Amino acid sequence: MATKIDVNCDMGESFGHYTLGSDESVMPYITSANIAAGYHAGDPHVMNETVRLAADHDVSVGVHPGLPDKMGFGRRTMDASPEEVRDYVTYQLGALRAFANQHDVPFQHVKPHGAMYSMLSESEDHARAVIEGILDVDEDLIYLATDMHIYEVTEEYPIRAVFEGYVDIDYRPDRSLIVEQHNEGRDPDLVADRFVDIVTEGRVEAVNGEYVDVPADSICIHGDNPNAVEVLAEIHERLDDENIELASLDELA
Repeated sequence: MATKIDVNCDMGESFGHYTLGSDESVMPYITSANIAAGYHAGDPHVMNETVRLAADHDVSVGVHPGLPDKMGFGRRTMDASPEEVRDYVTYQLGALRAFANQHDVPFQHVKPHGAMYSMLSESEDHARAVIEGILDVDEDLIYLATDMHIYEVTEEYPIRAVFEGYVDIDYRPDRSLIVEQHNEGRDPDLVADRFVDIVTEGRVEAVNGEYVDVPADSICIHGDNPNAVEVLAEIHERLDDENIELASLDELA
C-alpha cells in the first residue's frame, strides 16, 4: 500500500504591483494551498485569483493568516494579546472563505504564518485562543500545525489537526525551525531526499547532523523559494519509486 502525504504551499502572497512566488507554476504540483488573506501579504484581487487557480487544479484551499505587518512580511514580532490574535485569524479566515464560496471551492484548513506561528508556539494562551476562535467559526476546519507544541494543544480540542514537516528550511536538534528572513534556493535533490525521509521514515536530518522525528502527514514547500518549481518537480519524480501517493488534508486528518 502506498504511503499517503499532502503537499502544501504558502501562496497568494503578491499584492498591488508586487509579485511574490510562482503560484501559477507551483499549483499543479501541490494538494493544498495556504492562501494569504491581506495582513502579511496578499490583497483581495490576489486572493480571488489564487482561489480561482486552486479551483482550476482541484487543489484544496485554506487560509494562511498572519500578523498585520506587510512591510515585515509578517515575520516581525508584535505585542498582541491572545484575543487580538484570535480576531486577526477570524477576520482573515472570513475574508478568504468568501472567495472560496464564490468559486464553489471547499474551505479546508487554517495554517498561521511567520511570527504569528511563533507566537502560538511560544504561548499556550495564544494557541488556545486561536483554536477556540476557529472552532467558533467551523468545527470541521483542519488546523495545519507547524509545531509539535501547538499540535499537542490541538489534541485537547475537538478540532482536526495535521502535523506538517518542512524540507526546504532547516531544523534545529530540538525540532524547531530555523526561519530565515529571506528564502534562498535549495538543492532539489537534497530537498527531495528530505521529503522521502520524512514520508517514509518520519525523520529528517537537523543542522548538527542528528536525525529528529518529524511525524508529518503534510509537507510544506515554500512557493517564494526561487527554485520552488524545480524542487517540486524533483519530488514528483520520486513518488512512484518510493511508493508515495499524494492526498488532500481531508483524507489524512
